[in-house]
Amino acid sequence: MHTWEKISPFYNIARMIDMMTLFIKIMLIAVVLISIMNVMIMAVYERVREIGTMAAIGTLPRRILSMFLIEGLLLGVIGAAVGGILSVAAIRVINLFRFTYDFGQQKGLVLSASLYPHDLLMISGIVIAVAVVASLQPA
Repeated sequence: MHTWEKISPFYNIARMIDMMTLFIKIMLIAVVLISIMNVMIMAVYERVREIGTMAAIGTLPRRILSMFLIEGLLLGVIGAAVGGILSVAAIRVINLFRFTYDFGQQKGLVLSASLYPHDLLMISGIVIAVAVVASLQPA
């Protein structure tokens, strides 16, 4: 007895598409990591005098570290919120125009884009976590 996945000729194609999607997600997370790290490194370099002054008046190093971690957290939260709003708007526009395409013998199939809330929350959480981790090194 065979499952429909093993019999279907599109099963391997679907697996390859899932694998490509995973690699694209990993690449996007790497881009977010490098971008946030670059912003945070520049923030630290531009504030060397202020950091030195704060340290000279007795501010604890972990307090200075927490300031940069909070800044990274806010960058992640704001970036995730703006990205989520833009993606929902883009999906609405795509669905509003009702783009059609042909697939084999089927003509006039309507493209229907969707975004599940749990996917949006999961990606937003990953972006926020990566932003905090990326702000650790410069801080």
